[in-house]
Amino acid sequence: MNSLLIEKGRLIDPAIGLDRQGRLLLVDGHFAAVDPCDDDLPAEVRRLDANGQIVAPGLVDLSTELREPGRDEDETIHSGAHAALAGGYTSILCSSNTHPPIDSPGAVEFVRQKAARANGARVYVTGCVSKQRRGEEMAELGLLAEAGAVAFSDSPAPLANSALVKRALEYLRMFGLPILDRPEVPELAGRGVMHDGCESLILGLSGLPTEAEDLAVARDVRLAEGTGGRLHVGPVSTMGSVDLLERAKKRNIRVTASVCPHNLLLTDRELRSFDARYKVHPPLRSIRHVQGLCNAVATGVIDAVQTGHMPRAREKKMNDLDLAPFGMASLETALAATVTALNVPSGCSWLKVLMRLSTQPAVIAGIEGGTLGIGKPADLILIDPECQWIVDDRQMLSINPETPLSGFNLKSRVTMTIVGGEIRYRVGGGPTP
Repeated sequence: MNSLLIEKGRLIDPAIGLDRQGRLLLVDGHFAAVDPCDDDLPAEVRRLDANGQIVAPGLVDLSTELREPGRDEDETIHSGAHAALAGGYTSILCSSNTHPPIDSPGAVEFVRQKAARANGARVYVTGCVSKQRRGEEMAELGLLAEAGAVAFSDSPAPLANSALVKRALEYLRMFGLPILDRPEVPELAGRGVMHDGCESLILGLSGLPTEAEDLAVARDVRLAEGTGGRLHVGPVSTMGSVDLLERAKKRNIRVTASVCPHNLLLTDRELRSFDARYKVHPPLRSIRHVQGLCNAVATGVIDAVQTGHMPRAREKKMNDLDLAPFGMASLETALAATVTALNVPSGCSWLKVLMRLSTQPAVIAGIEGGTLGIGKPADLILIDPECQWIVDDRQMLSINPETPLSGFNLKSRVTMTIVGGEIRYRVGGGPTP
């Protein structure tokens, strides 16, 4: 029997509202008991002192670009799965944005096999909504679901074909699986580089108007209402999206939404540096939008925080701002960036933050995780809530750790990540108990 007793930690489980000091017993890869009596402990139990640490469910990401096959100069399944561990992610949904795209059962199986060999975070597969991600013809969604896809998306490409989205939502009701749409109207977005506002005007850069996102969210909300399908929009970045989502939730429309940590922490003023590391999609918005997004996360209008992990090779990001690709590495900074942006615990509670980073993403994706519940897989993390650290991309595990947060001072850090009862990451790589 393989058992581990975590002692003296602050147990936080958003799924049941648990937040108190306690002990947690893991047996054979599953949660076995909270505050077990010494008489009930296995004879060979190992002990882990978590004094001063938060013990929480492992984080879950709704969209991680692993880039393999075809674009493994940016990231591989192995490197991404281990970068996820360093950020506290025990489960990630692999984006379909590979080459070739994940639009066949063989492509789904390729990712699953490579992920199993990587022995990092659990990797779930997101299949394409359309064949080749072209937005023209619906992919073989049923076959993809049978092969193991847990969700469907063409992200980072938006689902611009409304008729296709409607048919896909109706079809996927049979499987109970969600569509994840990155909302944008391509005709309005054009070749925009950054948020369309005062800063883009001053800098002479083409803008990405908020209306491009707002109109797409409005369409998605209406299609979710009309079909009864499971639709998730994200990441969102505008006040207009927040307003639409708030009204949709009041009407009990089955739609959820997510935001990226950098859209909670940074504004479009950062683009004054002309540094392509700040070129992300959705773009960094003005302070008014940032404040509105932070409030929406705190109140639950925005259900989840997703990393927005879109790594791109250094030589690609070194190009001129208007030619460089969108994207950044964010798996290893997402928790700390969110905590810093929301001013935890004085501005927002740990329960709420972990709900958005763990419990809710697991529910949206329909996968196990996001809880310390007895009998559930023992996927959890230890967090030092008081740790102040400076982001150093030279120490990150992603192949291309290009991040606009390099040099930023962030609060809180994951010190250990456990998947299925196995310690797969710890800060410094010290000995296991």
